[in-house]
Amino acid sequence: MMSDTEQKVPAKKTKYVSRQSDENGLIAWSDTENKVWEKLYQRQIELLPGRACEQYMNGLDLLALPENKIPQLKDIDEVLLRETGWKTAEVPALINFTDFFTLLANKEFPVATFIRSEEEFDYLQEPDIFHEIFGHCPLLTNPAFAHFTHTYGKLGLAANKEDRGYLARLYWFTVEFGLLNTPEGLRIYGGGILSSPGETHYALESDIAERHPLKPIDVLRTPYRIDIMQPLYYVLNHFDDLFDIAQLDIMALVEEAKKLGLFEAKFPPKEKIAS
Repeated sequence: MMSDTEQKVPAKKTKYVSRQSDENGLIAWSDTENKVWEKLYQRQIELLPGRACEQYMNGLDLLALPENKIPQLKDIDEVLLRETGWKTAEVPALINFTDFFTLLANKEFPVATFIRSEEEFDYLQEPDIFHEIFGHCPLLTNPAFAHFTHTYGKLGLAANKEDRGYLARLYWFTVEFGLLNTPEGLRIYGGGILSSPGETHYALESDIAERHPLKPIDVLRTPYRIDIMQPLYYVLNHFDDLFDIAQLDIMALVEEAKKLGLFEAKFPPKEKIAS
């Protein structure tokens, strides 16, 4: 998950430590860790038919993720490299903005090589390997999504700190929490939704959440919070619209958004914990 001002870098320190692969590119996951993956996978895979977009489901088929153990990144890389020229990159539990954008600009998707504990089974702030692999990697087999993510990385790498805050909103409302119109109805493509059972139901079924057509200038002006169900989702009309967005002068839109200012937040400010 990402905050509105920091991407891949939650404000709090993490208690998780990423695993390191051996000389063969393999990680020796424990039985306990594999069991967490199995439970997460089984819970989420049952929710996806009729909810996840076709492009995601196609990618899931291509990756052929194991049900009962954490996949090895080298197996994921084999498929991604073949389909779109992408690969994964092992990273610590938290990385900074510059590292994140550098990886995306090089067609490397950062994957923190740890999995959540049983105590944080339903929600954790840091993006773990289940979120990154199950939520995002299937769509990295898709040319439109892969191109959009690559373009985003290059823009973010060149941007200053303020502009990166605006770009973070574009990532949040597409890659993490995007919805898609289809002839069969509304579908999910955002990895933050696809890896969360609660948000999978809420994003499609809530009569409280707002769902607006995706206009890039509006997205850049929309605040968000990472620790609540999203009050607002933006909806693509066609999946390949991601290609078109990537071809826009996004940084010119950022400048326009800065002049117009942010929309009023649709959520209360986060309560500060007394020290």
